[in-house]
Amino acid sequence: MKKSVTYFFASLCFLTSVSAGSAMAQEQKIGYVNTDYILSQMPAYEGIRQQLRSLSSDWNDELNAMEQEIEQLKEDFEAKEILYTDEMRAEKQQEIQSKIEQRQRFLEQKFGAQGEYFQQQKQLLEPIQREIMSAITTVAERQNVDFIFDRAQNSAMLFANQDWNLTQDVLQELGITLNDSSN
Repeated sequence: MKKSVTYFFASLCFLTSVSAGSAMAQEQKIGYVNTDYILSQMPAYEGIRQQLRSLSSDWNDELNAMEQEIEQLKEDFEAKEILYTDEMRAEKQQEIQSKIEQRQRFLEQKFGAQGEYFQQQKQLLEPIQREIMSAITTVAERQNVDFIFDRAQNSAMLFANQDWNLTQDVLQELGITLNDSSN
């Protein structure tokens, strides 16, 4: 979703500046940032990453336990299948299928598109994202920039002159100072 929004925004900005004519385009000031890099430099982000890792690790352990139980049921069924009556065979197969469906529901509930992991991620990251956007807006207004592109996630920006990189300015606005300029 983020990638398509970034691409749409970049396309819209490009079309706007092309249609405005070369004289107008020369008056516009454009900058870019790398929000992935900015996010990685924020101390609060590491804590969120650890929380999410812990959460997903616990759920993955549960999924693995469920998978082991399913595999054990399958092995037991295969080992004893000839001893079962047709009714018992159907019962055991239904039990295995039920466990598979239960595991799938758990997986969807925790890691699906509307799952708890992504809901938790959204809830934890939203304040930081708002803070970054606020800093970007402040830097853009202070430097009188018309457009700011995001270079994160391999967006549509194929080349960028380092002179227009506002990532350090945004980090400073957030109160984060670095010696490294590898963004």
